[in-house]
Amino acid sequence: MPERLYLYDTTLRDGQQTQGVQFSVAEKMKIAKALDGLGIDHIEGGWPGANPTDSAFFDEMAPSCATMTAFGMTKRAGRSAENDDVLAAVLNANTPAVCLVGKTHDFHVETALGITLEENVENIRASVAHCVAQGRETLFDAEHFFDGYAANPDYALECLRAARDAGARWIVLCDTNGGTLPYGIGRVVRAVIEAGIPGDRLGIHTHNDTETAVAGSLAAVEAGARQIQGTLNGLGERCGNANLVSLIPTLLLKEPYAGRYETGVSRDALARITQVSRMLDDVLNRVPLKQLAYVGASAFAHKAGLHASAILKDPSTYEHVDPASVGNERFIPMSNQAGQSNLRRRLMEAGIEVAPGDPALARILDKVKARENEGYAYDTAQASFEMLARAELGQAAEFFEVKRYRVSVERRKNKYDRMVTLSEAVVVVKIDGEKKLSVSESMDETGSDRGPINALSKALGKDLGRYQEIIDDMHLVDFKVRITQGGTEAVTRVIIDSADGQGRRWSTVGVSPNIVDASFEALLDAVRWKLSRDAVALA
Repeated sequence: MPERLYLYDTTLRDGQQTQGVQFSVAEKMKIAKALDGLGIDHIEGGWPGANPTDSAFFDEMAPSCATMTAFGMTKRAGRSAENDDVLAAVLNANTPAVCLVGKTHDFHVETALGITLEENVENIRASVAHCVAQGRETLFDAEHFFDGYAANPDYALECLRAARDAGARWIVLCDTNGGTLPYGIGRVVRAVIEAGIPGDRLGIHTHNDTETAVAGSLAAVEAGARQIQGTLNGLGERCGNANLVSLIPTLLLKEPYAGRYETGVSRDALARITQVSRMLDDVLNRVPLKQLAYVGASAFAHKAGLHASAILKDPSTYEHVDPASVGNERFIPMSNQAGQSNLRRRLMEAGIEVAPGDPALARILDKVKARENEGYAYDTAQASFEMLARAELGQAAEFFEVKRYRVSVERRKNKYDRMVTLSEAVVVVKIDGEKKLSVSESMDETGSDRGPINALSKALGKDLGRYQEIIDDMHLVDFKVRITQGGTEAVTRVIIDSADGQGRRWSTVGVSPNIVDASFEALLDAVRWKLSRDAVALA
């Protein structure tokens, strides 16, 4: 029978210590629901009493299958556990489990806390015993344990035994500074088990300061620890925590873990992990990291022609797992490294039929390579590649013709006699023989200027005649500018990500020495790609 591993998520507490991250109560509720849906065993909701948001979250938290856990610290010296207000706030959150952090490094006890080693051990014992007496599953977070063990192993172990003897269900070994390498973690975990702390009561909590948090967690599992703590997308203080989005698929899909261990995450839930990862990035209002293992947009992207050719024959040639198993998908980009295998696959995915040996294939490849030499990037702008290919194949519908456009930026005083910026764009298009002029400003509902490109996008999408209803659900979601070297001249490359009400997202690229021209080229491709997919209904 496979051995059970328990997953403990601390995104809502430790993850919130990431620089620039601050969850609202509603966001914490949304993330907790997603974690519960995955099958996480423990969800650490925060530190009640430390800030209003965490306290409000515990007041409003919804019932879950996961064990909701409140985080706090052991009692302070000089008072009883029953009369410690910080400890009381943790218990008053009314969660079925509590996690108490305490010192296990003698240097921190004497320097940071300013108490004796014996007082610290008593604080741990009394705090854990008090929580257990209140009927709570109690975890002891052994802070700085690996550094403490290196400095004074007898004292570090004495702290663990105090928590064990007081009834702690889990004793979590924390590599708080993130400096212990996987081999060292495995060695110390084995030593702790040999010293009398059973592995089925041991957890591991690693930080990513040496880029080995995931490897360190796996080393702890190999050594006998049976709980793993981490965060979604590796959020956390400094360089982050162990990334559960990487750990969970590894435990379920990779040898020697698959079959040997089981978690609360089912294969069906695993297929939603990419969605959960990107949901968190949406909450944080940041672009997902493409290179994330398993879930990144580039995790199963095959750019080299040799790789793409092999993938067409058997995906396992260059993929270590099936992308669908983690809810991701295979991606064959076009670039100046592409061969005809990439091209045929990409055209097929776009629904473009090309006969084998068609000379247009070579023309398309030559065009891609020439334009990338000018600064274009089709590996990240597949919609623009598709429009290029359709043009070379004579399959590109015109839809409308742009006759002219103009963008202006003006600084002027508003009614409050304050200088403000106003961007305005004019676009003239010809549709079905009729010219249409559209004018738009970039002012939002708060009266703030959103910039000239926003004005240009609004003007272009304001009146496209009989095609207007098709693009009404289209909106710009990301805008990236890069000054790059194209041939012998520096140029501006603009990549625009667009989305629509059908849940589709596509990228387009424009290149020019002028940022407005580069942006308009990308905007045009985005609109024309949308029309090429949906305008057939009007034919």
